[in-house]
Amino acid sequence: MIRNAIGSLLGLIGAAAAVWSPFRAWYDERHGRDYRLTDLFSGSGIDPTDKSGVMTSILLAFLVAALLTLAAVVLRSRVLMGLAAVVVIGVTVLWMVRQGQAVGSLSVGGDGTGLGVGVANAFGGGALLILATAVMRGRPRRRTRAPAPHEPLDLPPVTPTNPAWPPAP
Repeated sequence: MIRNAIGSLLGLIGAAAAVWSPFRAWYDERHGRDYRLTDLFSGSGIDPTDKSGVMTSILLAFLVAALLTLAAVVLRSRVLMGLAAVVVIGVTVLWMVRQGQAVGSLSVGGDGTGLGVGVANAFGGGALLILATAVMRGRPRRRTRAPAPHEPLDLPPVTPTNPAWPPAP
């Protein structure tokens, strides 16, 4: 029970970090909410000048992951928690691949250029979701009742005076 509580808490913190990450800088002071989710899956890739609405951005995928996390907490499901972790880490890695393709390479700079805090929040949230999956025990399995041992039948004892003597082979 305590493992489920700790796993649920870690999962909720991880989901909150993932949902918060698009509101932080992801690359060159551009926020994650400015990247369209469909750009990650299109052939054209990420357009550095294109802006996105909040609900069509990467935030949408992280909101789905947060809903999966909430369902995992309520149902005590390790599978749903793991699926939420895969969504967060998968979208973040896919964004990094597409961003690297768009600009030629990825960099980390201390002056605000390159990868920002939002990417770190997304990876941290995904890592907490993975940790929550590992910590949770999930639901207890239903035990099937073992069949009751066979009780002896109430038959009269076999004796020489009993007509069933000798017992049939």
